[in-house]
Amino acid sequence: MEMAKKGDRKRKTLRITEADFMLANRRAARLEEIAEHGKPVSFRRAVHKSRKVYDRKRLKSLAAKEER
Repeated sequence: MEMAKKGDRKRKTLRITEADFMLANRRAARLEEIAEHGKPVSFRRAVHKSRKVYDRKRLKSLAAKEER
């Protein structure tokens, strides 16, 4: 019986999953965008609004739901 050498072990083959492919494409697109515009472009326009802020419209809708 011969002993297995270090180089004889089966090596894992890299498998690119669909998730990996999507992630790589997103990253590449983002890097292209940064190169084109000189900075990251953000598409989020709305500013986060805290629920603790006074909101008459929301209070009216809550009151209307309670009356039903």
